[in-house]
Amino acid sequence: MDDRIWKYVSAVLTLLLALSIVSVAVLYYQVNPPAVPANQTGFVIETPSNFTLVCEGSVNTTSTEVAELRDQIAFLQRLVSSNQGGTTIAVVPIFGIIDDYTALQVIPLLRNLAMNESVGGVLLWIESPGGVVGPVINIHSEIKKLSLVKPVVAYSGDIIASGGYYIAVGAQKIVASPLAEVGSIGVIYVHYDLEKNYEMNGIKVNVFKTGKHKDMGAEWRDLTPEEREKITEMVNTYFQAFISAVSEGRNMTIDEVKNFSTGETWFAENVTGALVDELGGMDTAIDVLEKLMNVSGAKVVVYKDLETPEEFGVYGSTALYIDPRYLTPLIGGG
Repeated sequence: MDDRIWKYVSAVLTLLLALSIVSVAVLYYQVNPPAVPANQTGFVIETPSNFTLVCEGSVNTTSTEVAELRDQIAFLQRLVSSNQGGTTIAVVPIFGIIDDYTALQVIPLLRNLAMNESVGGVLLWIESPGGVVGPVINIHSEIKKLSLVKPVVAYSGDIIASGGYYIAVGAQKIVASPLAEVGSIGVIYVHYDLEKNYEMNGIKVNVFKTGKHKDMGAEWRDLTPEEREKITEMVNTYFQAFISAVSEGRNMTIDEVKNFSTGETWFAENVTGALVDELGGMDTAIDVLEKLMNVSGAKVVVYKDLETPEEFGVYGSTALYIDPRYLTPLIGGG
């Protein structure tokens, strides 16, 4: 037989042997986790099914590497776990800017999942810089209702900011990748005064209105001092609602929340224990949810991606729960 064929066969047999050894080792350590010496200098990662991983020489190991390793272990653990009783985890993606379209898709789905007896828990996969006040508040409210009847975990691998974070605090737990951007707790209101631009282009705007504030915030004129006070009051009202939601959802005092209410985002690894519960990837989030469900090896169903329309419709004045970095492209300013 050709030497190349023998080499191929040998490689396959070696791989099969290695896989068998790894499988036996994983199963063995699930039943008999190794003891950790008192003088152990490496880090210890507690994983599902009482499996303990001890890593030597961890002085230079980053939180990203640790989280990635935990996620890989959680994935492998799921491969050897058995499905229990048809219990299902529903993964609901919430991507992009959160607007009326998002709410129209997400809210009915969450209500259906609340009534679906085969679904034991819901994983909210949130990758969003925020969105419009109304839809954000409505989705957050629906998540709180859902969490009354079954476990809900929020997960983000990239960005969970402003309105995206607002809806996440409705879940029992928040899991995020170490370098995911978290926070941007705040409200922004943008008013464009294009009155002089209209004049330069020979555009005259005739307005017929029933009250002096009916066109408050319109782009064809500046705001009056009284209107500026009204808008400031409105923004502060939305801000207080945001802070209260985070305080309730994260079990933090108002003052503690205010420390993170500067409008900026942080890497998840820097706010673990405050804005985030655990670091990790999708499988880590599933593992956290399974623990809340008191099951292992649950069936995971990912629902169709919720697409955000290209036209967001922001032009003129609007109040938003959104990270300001993502606002300019939406209004055609860059």
